[in-house]
Amino acid sequence: MIRQLVVSYVALVAVALAGFTVPVAFTLTDQLRADTEDSVRREATTMALMLGEDDPASRKALTQLSTRYSNETRGEVDVLSAARAPVRTTRHWGGTSLRITVPAQSYTDGHIVGAVRITFPTSQLVKRMWQIWIFRGILALNVLVIAAIIGGIVARRLTRPLRQLNDMASKLSDGDLTARAPITGPHETQTLARTLNQAGERLDTLIASQRIFVADASHQLRTPLTALRLSLDNIADGVDDEFVKEDVEQATAEVVRMSRLVNDLLVLARAEAKVTAAEPLSLREVAAQRLAVWRPAADERGVRITLRGMDDDRPLVMASPGHLDQVLDNVLSNALEVSPDGATITVRRESRGEEVVLEILDEGPGMSDAEKSRAFDRFWRGQGLTGRNGSGLGLAVVRQLVTDDGGTVTLADAPAGGLCVGITLRVGPRG
Repeated sequence: MIRQLVVSYVALVAVALAGFTVPVAFTLTDQLRADTEDSVRREATTMALMLGEDDPASRKALTQLSTRYSNETRGEVDVLSAARAPVRTTRHWGGTSLRITVPAQSYTDGHIVGAVRITFPTSQLVKRMWQIWIFRGILALNVLVIAAIIGGIVARRLTRPLRQLNDMASKLSDGDLTARAPITGPHETQTLARTLNQAGERLDTLIASQRIFVADASHQLRTPLTALRLSLDNIADGVDDEFVKEDVEQATAEVVRMSRLVNDLLVLARAEAKVTAAEPLSLREVAAQRLAVWRPAADERGVRITLRGMDDDRPLVMASPGHLDQVLDNVLSNALEVSPDGATITVRRESRGEEVVLEILDEGPGMSDAEKSRAFDRFWRGQGLTGRNGSGLGLAVVRQLVTDDGGTVTLADAPAGGLCVGITLRVGPRG
């Protein structure tokens, strides 16, 4: 929009300059031609009067005057006989000269005794005309440059309220519901800013209410779900019928799945509330702790978990307490679920300037491009190889936690054909 305003302003100034400068330049060049023609005509007329007196003194003066004129102007002065003399004054503009012929009349009887013809070179005149046009062109160009600068300043000032509104809209789209636009500019933009601010406040209130509801509901559901699981375990211990035990085990599995769903919802609600701040943590230490927790489950199926690129604790990464643990738990849980028996899960670290990339690679079936585009959606579930289905919130929780700490999460194909989850974290301050 700024460019369009500047272009429109400069175009308007250019039209105004063209309407003023071009006619003035034509007027000046015409005036210069007319002045040159009058000057040459006056000189030719003076010489014709001397020729018309037809006496030795006048002819001598004519010779001296014509010689001096030729030396000063580099023009040519020719005295024509009566037979070649025109009856009236004539002029002719050639390509490089101006030719004026003035007849000389005798003082005694008025008949034409000859004529004086002056051929004046116009090279200096043409040069002067070009100087006029070039000067006007340079002047117009400078005016356009100044107009563009002034137009840019004015356009930026006029569009500042719109840019502020755009910044607010961008922050809202990025999830910053506290973003507000200043009430500035003309009446229309002030009205729009108030409307957007009210919409942002309303949206913030609705999202906050939703988060509170999810957090409260999840918290309240944990206790009855735990009690229900204990009751099902007691029933299973006291029943000898295999069919009943199978039904109780299925019910217990569903309660476990529901408990995981409730826990994930609670974690996601807390993450969205941003109740903690990122601090420097040892990625090596956190990764080693989480791998130690998951190795027994991996060993039961012959899955090997390897840790690479973590020879020391440097560099530290920025993460909120508990976030990195939850991220690794969710990613490792997904990797273990899709990995076939005897496969390998690789966890490796790589430093890239001011960022650290943690990659978790599995040897499962991987994901198609369509599945990768939906993998971070809430309650979307892929099909694992072990027959267990997750809550569909794992990767959504991972992205929320990592994003809150200023990082990113990406999904790519692993070299072995599985999935590579890349987690990019900020490098912590060096102590």
